[in-house]
Amino acid sequence: MRSTEEGLQAVDQLVRTYSHSCSWFLGPFYSLVRLFHPDYIKPLLLAPASITVKDELFYGFLRPWLGQSLLLRRQSKWRRLVAEGESRQDMFNHISLMTLDSLLRCTFSYNSNCQESSSEYIAAIFELSTLVIERRGRILHHWDCLYWRSPEGQRFKQACSVVHGFTSTVVQERRAQLLHRGEPESHTDNTRGEEKKKKRVADFIDLLLLSKDEDGHGLTDEEIKAEADTFMFGGHDTTASGISWVLYNLSQHQDYQDRCRAEVNDLLQDRKTEDLNWEDLSSLPFTTMCIKESLRLHSPVSAVTRQYTKDMTVPGGRVIPQGSICLVSIYGTHHNPEIWPDPDVYNPMRFDPENSKDRSSHAFIPFSSGPRNCIGQKFAMAELRVVVALTLRRFRLTPGGVEVRRLPQLVLRAEGGLWLTLETLDAPQD
Repeated sequence: MRSTEEGLQAVDQLVRTYSHSCSWFLGPFYSLVRLFHPDYIKPLLLAPASITVKDELFYGFLRPWLGQSLLLRRQSKWRRLVAEGESRQDMFNHISLMTLDSLLRCTFSYNSNCQESSSEYIAAIFELSTLVIERRGRILHHWDCLYWRSPEGQRFKQACSVVHGFTSTVVQERRAQLLHRGEPESHTDNTRGEEKKKKRVADFIDLLLLSKDEDGHGLTDEEIKAEADTFMFGGHDTTASGISWVLYNLSQHQDYQDRCRAEVNDLLQDRKTEDLNWEDLSSLPFTTMCIKESLRLHSPVSAVTRQYTKDMTVPGGRVIPQGSICLVSIYGTHHNPEIWPDPDVYNPMRFDPENSKDRSSHAFIPFSSGPRNCIGQKFAMAELRVVVALTLRRFRLTPGGVEVRRLPQLVLRAEGGLWLTLETLDAPQD
């Protein structure tokens, strides 16, 4: 086992030699390696789950809320507002509620109506997200013995109690329903325009309750609650950020916006409904390119951190010592001019298949990568495409007249909100 001094010398040499690809920080309690080149990121993110762990420096703040979950284990309203003369809207505010509402339906089969009225549960989720960011920025609050005695720590406990109480009630009620009524119907309806039978399809809670390991053992209520809370935490704010920044970028580029709108109108022109089916999502290639370029330029999550239980080798034969915290800078990688020429320019054609074929697999990592990547990325991309497509079909978006500045928090936001002006469009004539 190498000494601490030898380990720090190795990291220092690594940074001196490869300063264009990583940086190093020696703090009083930990060493941090920050990486922003795909050749360095790839071997770290693809390392086996058995040797890569979530460090406690930040993720530990989430544990009282999310428990031992997978993350930590070792539109109609807009039309009404525009009609009422409120055409200028803060996209983050409304989209966060929309994605939260969608997740509650998918996770709990719960109609929160949170886009129209507030609730204690919704307020608690927003409170927890805010408090986690505040705690990260206050070094004295990193110690539990100080944090839990502070007013912020007491607020965190109270918000956790509300969230855990809601989840616990849903899990217990659903378990009782499954014991009494049997398993819910799970079916796929691929028909277009036909009336669907009204059957309750299995939601996320049902899948967790019904899951069994190879020995026939299921998850406990505590384990199910932790996974459900994690799904809610990881799924609404990140997706809301992604959607908001896509709409912002398209408001700045009317030619791209028009091309996306034409694409979705062509897709739906013979339909009697605006419902999009799963197979429709592959028929929106240019819209998908615009979404990916926005995720590159404005990644909802700016970085992920990992800690390794053994020395990790990166290009050039250099070694990151065991125990160092590796911060994979998603923002830095997505804005690295060696990989992305003119990185601050919004250009969806970067993701044309012809232009992407020779690019590193880890040059674009909005959902991280490897065995600990985002488990909900397919859900997120599906929601992004559906929301962007139907929003552009119904509205023309233009800048809101307010300078937009990045505000990196738990997810990427905008200082003072992200304001856009919406113009209602007439429904396309079939």
